[in-house]
Amino acid sequence: MTLPPSGNNQKAETVQYIGPVRISISYSSPSVHATAGPAAGKDRRGHIWGELVPYGLSDLGFGNGKPGPWRAGANENTVFSTSDNVLVEGRQLPAGHYGLHMIPNKDEWTIIFSRSWHEWGSFFYEESEDALRVNVKPHPHEYREYLAYEFPERKPDSALVELQWEDLAVGWHIQVPHINDIYISRLKEDLANQPGFDFHAYDVAAQYTIQSKTNLDQGLKWAEAAISMPGIGQANFRTLSVKAQVLHAMGRDDESKAIMQTALRLPGTSPVDIHQYARQLQQGKLIDEANEVFKLNAERNGDAWPVHVGLARMYISKGDTKQALEHAKIAVKQAPDELNRKNLEAMIEALEAGKPVSQ
Repeated sequence: MTLPPSGNNQKAETVQYIGPVRISISYSSPSVHATAGPAAGKDRRGHIWGELVPYGLSDLGFGNGKPGPWRAGANENTVFSTSDNVLVEGRQLPAGHYGLHMIPNKDEWTIIFSRSWHEWGSFFYEESEDALRVNVKPHPHEYREYLAYEFPERKPDSALVELQWEDLAVGWHIQVPHINDIYISRLKEDLANQPGFDFHAYDVAAQYTIQSKTNLDQGLKWAEAAISMPGIGQANFRTLSVKAQVLHAMGRDDESKAIMQTALRLPGTSPVDIHQYARQLQQGKLIDEANEVFKLNAERNGDAWPVHVGLARMYISKGDTKQALEHAKIAVKQAPDELNRKNLEAMIEALEAGKPVSQ
């Protein structure tokens, strides 16, 4: 029934993603100052834990007649939901919805995830329906008038969730094991739908496997699809270079280099594409290889931007300041925007002063 919440304890929901995994906690949020009944307005600070919320199991005076845990909020079940399997304090919790209950004590709390999550409070709680119990330690916290669930610590594959109310907080750690496998699974689902009709999507998926250094065999399949899948594949600089990167990550360097040589010489490969690849080689400390690519750009594209930038960098690596300055001064006149112009002016100033130029 759509009526005001019992005791004026408003409903709330906290949602946090851990990578691709959605975690939510739906609850009713009581306040330290009573909001309804004869005690409305009463300040209950200092009387929450062990009194309003009893320690241990307590007689709830209704339901199945058994002592029960706290409902971890007010009114209906507090509901904890996870879209994928997770570890809670290092223990398995399958994907699903759970009634969240707690057994508070002064020095240690038990957090309970119950398979029964449609109930009102803990009146009909049955231990036999527990999916998981973990024990955690409470700690002091800055004052909070309203009970809330927060995620004060977040990492790419884990998070800390806390119940915070009055002057206390209690938290538990959630970890997503094999998070890369979840990303791969979601990418497969994505590519089975509209994104799968665009070669760019296969490139993006393949690049994820390079970034994560995992599932490289699958990454190679995606890279090859971006190049040659009927109806959408395109053999261009981008797709070939992504395949080369996957092969490099797999340790297949000869194949990787051969594909990059093809990519560099495609009719549609731009001077900027070639320059950026040479810069990647430089940053990877492959100076001789980078210089060969800078020279290729000059042979193929003459005075086009950013050929002279590359030649300046090539001569810097060789210690030839005179030639480096010559090309840098040509490049600065061609700079297509303020950022490039300022960078080249700084390069010229450093070269003229005999200072090192960063790669």
